[in-house]
Amino acid sequence: MAVKNMSKKQIQLFFERLRAQRPSPKTELNYQNHFELLVAVTLSAQATDVSVNKATDILFPIANTPEAIYALGVEGLKKYIKSIGLYNTKAENIIKTCKILIEQHNSVVPDNRAALEALPGVGRKTANVVLNTAFGQPTMAVDTHIFRVGNRTGLAVGKNVLEVEHRLVKVIPKEFMVDAHHWLILHGRYCCIARKPKCQECVVADVCQWPDRFEFGAIKGRAIEMQEDLT
Repeated sequence: MAVKNMSKKQIQLFFERLRAQRPSPKTELNYQNHFELLVAVTLSAQATDVSVNKATDILFPIANTPEAIYALGVEGLKKYIKSIGLYNTKAENIIKTCKILIEQHNSVVPDNRAALEALPGVGRKTANVVLNTAFGQPTMAVDTHIFRVGNRTGLAVGKNVLEVEHRLVKVIPKEFMVDAHHWLILHGRYCCIARKPKCQECVVADVCQWPDRFEFGAIKGRAIEMQEDLT
């Protein structure tokens, strides 16, 4: 059975609930400045936040500026990040990024998409994370968690990452947009998980449009009443 798109009222309630649950959502990557965030997000591609934090907790006290990491060189940087997937390519990209930041941006992380995406290893998703987390811009970095939550709940149904991103930016009320990225990631990571979603403890189960949610503990009577109230 196809998942229906949420209504405006359902979306409003969806984010009111997530905000009440986590009033001040934050990324789980450890960082102290914009450059550390850029490095951490670059390293996090196809890696867990936990594995990235283990590496950067050792790296950043030693080197946390473009100049300091560039001075390590590719081989020197690899020693700190070798436990992270694709570390060879990531080390090369980060060293190249440091060089560009030093030469073209006065060692400052740029706050615009074009400049960020011009950095080696930085694609649309990484740029969106930096723009949102570092600079508070209303962007949406769609990862596997957000893609799943969007399609499963009916919040943003789309065949690919870009479709889901555009749908989310279109339907999320402005008051929630800056924090929505973190709310959706955390909801997907800890509640709306892939194989066995925790619908019985989900704060938005009654506005969710996923037909199978009742098989995972969502309360049917409450959901039906809510759907009727919002129509």
